Amino acid sequence: MLLTVHIAAGGLAIVLGAIALIVKKGGTTHRRSGMLFVYSMLIMGFSASILGTLKDPPENERAGFIVAYFVVTALTTVRPATRWTRGINAVALAIAATLAGFAIVGSVKIFNLPGHSYNGIPFFAPLFIAVILILAAAGDVRILRSGMPRGGPRLARHLWRMCFALFIAAGSFFSIRERVARVLPEPFTTGPMRALPILLLFGAMFYWLWRVRRRRALPVLMRHDPLPLTTAAK
Repeated sequence: MLLTVHIAAGGLAIVLGAIALIVKKGGTTHRRSGMLFVYSMLIMGFSASILGTLKDPPENERAGFIVAYFVVTALTTVRPATRWTRGINAVALAIAATLAGFAIVGSVKIFNLPGHSYNGIPFFAPLFIAVILILAAAGDVRILRSGMPRGGPRLARHLWRMCFALFIAAGSFFSIRERVARVLPEPFTTGPMRALPILLLFGAMFYWLWRVRRRRALPVLMRHDPLPLTTAAK
């Protein structure tokens, strides 16, 4: 039952994440699909942690905390700054630093194994996660010291963290051919076709990062009253 919930939540998260990337940013569809994406990712992540703990030996038992860290900090980025959000960011910083430490230790252990891999996982995979967590934690330190940035940098922080969480969901599905074959036809199970969604995800992420960091003033929409509208990144 838990495995079914995990698979369903992961598939739903991929679909909702794709919708949030495609639609107009800041609109109703974007906000609703984004919140549902957060809920789906949390269910997917923590169910993966429980399933991993039940295995012998345990594996992926920290996946839920990694996913929760990225989606929650992405969410607090676009929420009004309060004592509550600051407390969440402080706890998130501690979690990110701890997870990075575990990932580094795991990478060293795998490197010392024959073939420098464990169950098909190369040593640089956890090392890559550790580097991302360290960069994210450094951003958390800046937030706690100087406050949440505004404008493009704030949107960029929200965007890349949500996209990395989506990368975890998409990567866990498309990286295993047998898993893809259960859902998609045979032509979609080849290596290039399974890599295509990941490439599209990062392409969309870098596109929007470019848009929010180099955005210019867009034409103001016409209204019948004299109040101007604040334009948002599309």
